[in-house]
Amino acid sequence: MADYSALDKFLHRMALGSAPLAEMLHDMERGMFLKSAPADTGRHVFVTGLARAGTTILMREIHQTGEFGSLTYADMPFVLAPNLWARVSRKGQTAGVRSERAHGDGIEVDFQSPEALDEVFWRVFAGKFYITPEGLVPHQPDTDLIAAYRDLIRLVLRKAGKTRYVSKNNNNILRIATLAKAMPEAVFLVPLRDPLTHAASLLAQHRRFLDAEPFTQQYMIWLGHHEFGATHRPFVFGKAPKGDPMTLDYWLDEWISAHTALDQAEAASGNVVFVPYEALSRDPAVWQAVAARIGLTAGPAGELREVRETPPGAHSAGLSDQARALHAKLTERAFAALSLPRG
Repeated sequence: MADYSALDKFLHRMALGSAPLAEMLHDMERGMFLKSAPADTGRHVFVTGLARAGTTILMREIHQTGEFGSLTYADMPFVLAPNLWARVSRKGQTAGVRSERAHGDGIEVDFQSPEALDEVFWRVFAGKFYITPEGLVPHQPDTDLIAAYRDLIRLVLRKAGKTRYVSKNNNNILRIATLAKAMPEAVFLVPLRDPLTHAASLLAQHRRFLDAEPFTQQYMIWLGHHEFGATHRPFVFGKAPKGDPMTLDYWLDEWISAHTALDQAEAASGNVVFVPYEALSRDPAVWQAVAARIGLTAGPAGELREVRETPPGAHSAGLSDQARALHAKLTERAFAALSLPRG
């Protein structure tokens, strides 16, 4: 975002910073393009989980098969009016220059790269129900809001020329049970990463983004990204994580809380599937099993690679034991759901 021009920043403030304007543009988008949007097959894929679990790379792997449409960087900042914006913007006509994203994790993006942008919809139309001063709380969208979200999906697919949608949205863990029940034809993939290295990666990113410049902080708030850094708000499933976000124990506590809730959502739904991420990044058979689960005959993976491990520091042995026991249970279910033997 350091290379954003003054005009770029103005457009972002106008499109994302004003909920009434965003709603007005979305209404215009619906009026102009919804009738010509494809019918909703419901056979979509939603990748979700805690940040740093491998959600982005899995979503990119699915998107690069060419079978799915998604919001991309070209749709920024008018993500609720993708067809309208495409008529006046040249951003989507070429990929542009690829550059590493701000996370410093080696993932390069350009205008045509899919990204976690549909949280803007939930923030604009329902933010008051789940974004609180204490953190982000579980969210049960009603049938009208889910219908409106499915209309947004159709609008994105109209622009992309596809009939299936893929998204990556970590905040969907707050509403996964409701969405999974409302969209039984969809599949919700939850990458499952070793809790100690996962917590260490979250802590490292928290430190990385603590001193983000003001526009970057506002950008993260507009997109509903509160996972770490100066704008961090925890996921609150009954209780907020204990302690100091500058310690590993804080992130282990959040891992346990979030995955306990995801455990319950997966057990209650036939379309929520844990994906063992370390195995996915190393074993081609796991990617083929994931592809089969979402109805694809896929070639070899092009985006997936081994996780860059962040060595864990000092932490509570009790929290570590609790997290690893939960991880072991969920991993067993992940392999079973994908019809894979344990190696």
